[in-house]
Amino acid sequence: MYRRPATADLRPVSHDSEDYKNRNVVERFFNRMKNWRGLATRYDKHAVVYRGGVVLAAVLDWLKRP
Repeated sequence: MYRRPATADLRPVSHDSEDYKNRNVVERFFNRMKNWRGLATRYDKHAVVYRGGVVLAAVLDWLKRP
C-alpha cells in the first residue's frame, strides 16, 4: 500500500517575522537566566526571594548588554 507523505496535505503556516523576532529575544533571555544555578534549580523556599533573584539576574543581564 502506498502512503503519501504527511506534509502533502498541509497548507503553509502564516509567519509574522516581527512576532518571531520578539519571541526569540524572550527565549534567549530565559536561556541566560537558566545559567544562574539558584534560578534554574529553584532552591528558594519563598516566592518573594525567588522573584528577587530573578530581578537581580535580569538587572545584571541588562547592565551587561551594550
